[in-house]
Amino acid sequence: MAQEVTGAVPAATLDSGNTAWIIVATVLVLMMTIPGLALFYGGLVRQKNILSIMMQCLIITAVITIEWIAIGYSWVFGTGFMESGSSLGAVIGGFDKVFLYGITLDSLTAGNIPEILFVMFQCMFAVITPALIIGAFAERIKFSGFLLFTILWAILIYNPMAHWVWGGGWMQEMGAIDFAGGTVVHINAGISALVMAVMLGRRKGYRTTGHPVTPHNIPFVVIGTALLWLGWIGFNAGSGLAADGLAANAFLVTHLATAVAAVTWMSLEWFINKKPTVVGICTGAVAGLVAITPAAGTVDAMGAFFIGLASALICFVMVAFVKPKLKYDDSLDAFGVHGIGGLVGAILTGVFATRFVTGVDGVQGALFGDWNQLWIQVVASGASIAFSAIGTIILFLIVDKLVGLRVSKDEESIGLDISQHGEIAYTEDE
Repeated sequence: MAQEVTGAVPAATLDSGNTAWIIVATVLVLMMTIPGLALFYGGLVRQKNILSIMMQCLIITAVITIEWIAIGYSWVFGTGFMESGSSLGAVIGGFDKVFLYGITLDSLTAGNIPEILFVMFQCMFAVITPALIIGAFAERIKFSGFLLFTILWAILIYNPMAHWVWGGGWMQEMGAIDFAGGTVVHINAGISALVMAVMLGRRKGYRTTGHPVTPHNIPFVVIGTALLWLGWIGFNAGSGLAADGLAANAFLVTHLATAVAAVTWMSLEWFINKKPTVVGICTGAVAGLVAITPAAGTVDAMGAFFIGLASALICFVMVAFVKPKLKYDDSLDAFGVHGIGGLVGAILTGVFATRFVTGVDGVQGALFGDWNQLWIQVVASGASIAFSAIGTIILFLIVDKLVGLRVSKDEESIGLDISQHGEIAYTEDE
């Protein structure tokens, strides 16, 4: 008997392979903040401030998770305003998924993974982005001011930017490529970091004779770098939301760009300063990780090589020459590495994107004839810089007026571990 033909579309079924991979990727991205970033930044500061860095990473993980599930996810990926035709849809998605309203265990999203898993994967991006800014104001910010600023920044700057790029907003409609966070995460955090560093002012004794500001635990920096490198595989390779060839390519280009950037930074230091440093190669690796992030879903090995090379060269110049020349105190080079690295990666995505990765009808960059894509990347990057800078200036002024942001000179001299938290990391021998 002939089978009856109907117009019914089969219901989507959960893909267990994709689901298992994104669970792992989510854990890897969480590991980037705690303990990865906590150790990386913690090792770079003086020992009297390491607990403050770790506390900031921990509290960001906690409060941004609450904010994300309460309103953040709905603001970024909700569809209420967009579907109703409201002008607010250009800025935020809506309030239709507040506290994950309407999302069930059976709700599926791209890649046929549970939507609640997608919520958690994106939550880890929302967590690490404000955590990156810590590197700019380390060793001199009040905990209360830091906490209020971070919460407001996540709501009013991160969420709209993420909606524009990933949630169906105007940048996504324009065709901007940001596979895993070049604009949303790194340019956004890096520009805010620069604004905070300048407005907060330099640390006491910064760049003065007799007051060296040196890392207190370089092994922590190495361990943190290793955890970031490992976790970044989930960050980039997980962003396709599937266990497929695109994820494998993102893994490959992420690892390659990082390796190239690490070797390039080490070589520059060795040539210029006559000695290759451990902190230097770690910083170079992170610069490569940052720069490949927006491009991981669109470039091949050649593109990864040149992005890694360019990110190390440009970020090295910013950290080693521009920062000392301009005398701004970006404590742990959040702007010099994340802001500049993200900008390099976002723009070079418009150069090296290739249909070898994106498919026959996919996007391609200027190197392959599409100069318009490069222009789109420049516009998106410029808009990200402007929005992040203006928003951060406004939030700084508000928070500073309400609770204050800079610790006193005495509190800074004692160290934030004692003055803000009443603890010390290392006991002295009696």
